[in-house]
Amino acid sequence: MTSTHPLTFYTADTPNGHKIAIYLEEAGLAHDLVHVNLSVGEQRSPAFLAINPNGKIPAIVDHDTGLAVFESGAILGYLAAKTGCLHPETLAERTAVQQWLHFQIGGIGPMLGQLWWFLHASKTVNAEAIARYRNEARRLYGVVNGRLSESAYLASSRYSIADIAAFPWLRSAAELDLDVADYPHVERWLADITARPAVQRGLVACRTS
Repeated sequence: MTSTHPLTFYTADTPNGHKIAIYLEEAGLAHDLVHVNLSVGEQRSPAFLAINPNGKIPAIVDHDTGLAVFESGAILGYLAAKTGCLHPETLAERTAVQQWLHFQIGGIGPMLGQLWWFLHASKTVNAEAIARYRNEARRLYGVVNGRLSESAYLASSRYSIADIAAFPWLRSAAELDLDVADYPHVERWLADITARPAVQRGLVACRTS
């Protein structure tokens, strides 16, 4: 496609896609948005595999630098470093952001994603798998709840890309048969982030209808 803005953003209506859409809105970055139709396999097309050989969204192409960047955490880090938006000034805060960003990527996303799949996509009911992933989901919500009992946001008192990364996953509690009211600090944090206009615009942008 012919790009009209410095960035092209490839996405779908999924938590990982939401992360980047929210950041782009927070930073006010002009971009062309391409909806990748996962149900028909567009993510496995040669054109998309040239951008992300793993065939997953999200991905971006930065036409200013010529770089194609995939993996949501890498994209968030790249854009924050390039623009300075939500990029911490101190080494300590940058390290805290990276810790919680990796916690989301390595824990929250995979575990909640598996629980969602066994609840909603599996052709058979696997009670053992559901119990395993639900217990782990509860543990992860508990970890986040504990952190947010002592801090307004995950990395520090300031909103960061770590919050943007975790938010689309943790807002899905109802779909996972979890009660977010059991985690009052998570509930407060979700309400705070949901109220941000850029977050609402980012969530809407990923929808195709």
